[in-house]
Amino acid sequence: MYEQEVAFANELADLAAETAQGFFRNELLEIRRKADTSFVTQADTSVERMAREAIAAAFPADAILGEEEGGSHDPVGRLWIIDPIDSTANFARGIQAWATLIALQVDGIGVLGVVSAPAMGERYVAVRHEGATLNGEPIHVSGVQEVADAHVLLQEMDTLFAGPYAQATLTLVQECWRPRGFGDWWAHMLVARGSADVMLEPNLAAWDLAAPQVVIEEAGGRCSTFEGGPVGHENSMLVTNGLLHDEILRRLATR
Repeated sequence: MYEQEVAFANELADLAAETAQGFFRNELLEIRRKADTSFVTQADTSVERMAREAIAAAFPADAILGEEEGGSHDPVGRLWIIDPIDSTANFARGIQAWATLIALQVDGIGVLGVVSAPAMGERYVAVRHEGATLNGEPIHVSGVQEVADAHVLLQEMDTLFAGPYAQATLTLVQECWRPRGFGDWWAHMLVARGSADVMLEPNLAAWDLAAPQVVIEEAGGRCSTFEGGPVGHENSMLVTNGLLHDEILRRLATR
């Protein structure tokens, strides 16, 4: 199912990689800050423009939502969601951990997710009900069942340790096996492939979560808000191997 879309998304990821790699570690790269203080570069704008043109040509009836040029959040129908360069700050500083995120939603449900990290030689692909792969090989979340054995990843630690989840986060960091500050797409994929067990991100956008969510869930993991509800634009996201999810939600609910 969705064979045509998967082939297209992989071709689009190849084109995005070629475009972005031309800017990566280029001394002429122009970096500026957006209104929300996050970075944007020519790679972000060039990749998204190319992606929009390709989608419009291949699937003219489909809607498009992207980080740089916006678009529809309407859950009805087919919607492609693009993050041209996730982890732009890494990209701007010459760190390899950046990726292009490509997702397809149908009536608000993610059916296809591609996370392409060309500088790291990694591509994650998932189709709803068909599993998830890394470079063509199946991946699956870990079997860790206890917080004491868990590798816990944290994004936006300043927010986590200053807001209503501060005590729960601190206790989790103190009691887990290994806390680390890996963030963005990379942290989500580490959970999906079983290298980490929990990821806490207090706020992210639709283009940040759409593709990773499909990969995580098809790898056997679970995604929710910190309150246990469905994830969405400009909300929190808790990602786990599934086995630890209810325990982490219980901890987050303790203020």
